[in-house]
Amino acid sequence: MAVHFDEDKQDKKLQDLRSREEEELAELLAERYGLPYLDLTRMPINSDAVRLLPQGEAEEAKLALFDVVGKKLKAAVLSPKNPRTEEVLQGFRNKGYAVSAFMVSKNSLEHVWARYKDFSFAKESAAGVVDISNDAIEKVLKEIKTTEDIKTRVNAVIAEQKTYHISRLLEIMLAGALAVGASDIHFEPEEAYVRLRYRLDGVLTDIASFDRKTFLLLLSRLKLISGLKLNLKDTSQDGRFSIRAGGGDIEIRTSVLPGAYGESLVLRILNPQTINVPMEELGVEPALFAVLEREIRKPNGMLLTTGPTGSGKTTTLYAFLRKIHTPDVKIITIEDPIEYHLPGIVQTQADHKNYTFASGLRAALRQDPDVIMVGEIRDSETADIAVNAGLTGHLVLSTLHTNDAAGAFPRLIDLGVNPKIISSAVNVVLAQRLVRKLCGVCAKERPATPEEAARLSAILASVKRRELVPAEMKLKDPVGCAACNGTGYRGRIGIFEAVLMTEKVDEVLNQNPSEREIAKASEEQGILTMPQDGVLKALRGVTSLPELERVVELR
Repeated sequence: MAVHFDEDKQDKKLQDLRSREEEELAELLAERYGLPYLDLTRMPINSDAVRLLPQGEAEEAKLALFDVVGKKLKAAVLSPKNPRTEEVLQGFRNKGYAVSAFMVSKNSLEHVWARYKDFSFAKESAAGVVDISNDAIEKVLKEIKTTEDIKTRVNAVIAEQKTYHISRLLEIMLAGALAVGASDIHFEPEEAYVRLRYRLDGVLTDIASFDRKTFLLLLSRLKLISGLKLNLKDTSQDGRFSIRAGGGDIEIRTSVLPGAYGESLVLRILNPQTINVPMEELGVEPALFAVLEREIRKPNGMLLTTGPTGSGKTTTLYAFLRKIHTPDVKIITIEDPIEYHLPGIVQTQADHKNYTFASGLRAALRQDPDVIMVGEIRDSETADIAVNAGLTGHLVLSTLHTNDAAGAFPRLIDLGVNPKIISSAVNVVLAQRLVRKLCGVCAKERPATPEEAARLSAILASVKRRELVPAEMKLKDPVGCAACNGTGYRGRIGIFEAVLMTEKVDEVLNQNPSEREIAKASEEQGILTMPQDGVLKALRGVTSLPELERVVELR
């Protein structure tokens, strides 16, 4: 009878025996040195602790940092009497850490050291900050010019299936989004795959698709650094973290929703550079610009901007604040979130528990401000305090969620504000949308068709300043080139309308008016409506007719 030896099985048994002997020796030495013993191969490892010490120094000192909470640090050592080990641990004590040492085997140390491979260029910290080194960012920004570049790199990393590919993917997805100017990153699970999309200039654009296993690893990593709970999968969660890139912090808002095929994840990128737009570059028509410039310099009253989420309201308010900010003006803001830091202005962060918009506004009034910016009026208490602040010697800037400028007045009445107080407090209501600008490289001009010309003429028929209406009806169409990622558009600009508080508007306010009645009363002001402003921009070749129709109803 032939005897068959399974060498692989024998080697595995031998390896297990040696490993068990090594652990027993470490446990024996732990008792001798009076230290607790641990087997780190069976324990979770805190990446934040590992990153506190470079890999080379950790291996040289024969130790590994495996857990940190605040200033309490846990260190695994091979021998507490090793001079280099003692030196490194003392260095952390000198920095204010309370260090606890544990005896471990060499196998445990190597288990922790293996984590360094996962870090790539991305580093996470206990403060919920992801550091992408300047070298990595610069490299990605140089290599990524189009969304196609991002897709190629994402697919290449997924194909490698290496242990550190999640860190690489995060680098590419986050840095790539910054490179192409995306405002959001969407991860959308389907039955067999997960779709990755960026919101570019307000429009969702397909970037890549990848397997569900990779997505689950990405989701876990992003939940961890966003401060979300890993075990909650059937409820919504919101968190945040920051990227340090190009010398500045960029905040990322994380939103997780349960879906039919798993959790849907959206990362909203709050890049200060995208919101740093001067008032002159918002796209406000010159006559309205002069009105707004006058109104924001008044010592009291309210200026409201309206529009749906993502219509650029906050960018407009920041532009106003920069315009009026001087050393002799005290400005306080209550925001959620603080999207852009303005030097010389007191900015405060609202939350939904202790410091709401209403309580923040009440507290801000006690600090003797000249100008107050409230991120959003969303309840009757905030509305009442804001309106009264506008009556008592403060200029109040805020936003409302309404479809147009005229709709702000019924909305305030619906929130319980007295119509007579509204007429005294509100100076001007501004409504806006964002439209994509045509690419300056590839846009193609053409004459408007007879149908288009008739339709556009009807919209512009009520424009009082006829010099604004061009003699020839010419339009431009998007084509697509490398400069605009093949979309035909590059960047966005606002289209606006406004209602000033005049005697006629004041008269109808006391009659519980509808939006239509307010709009009718404001016609004599001669301010362009959003459709009119948009049509004029289309006739000047700033945007296209299809893009305008996507954003606003042409009537």
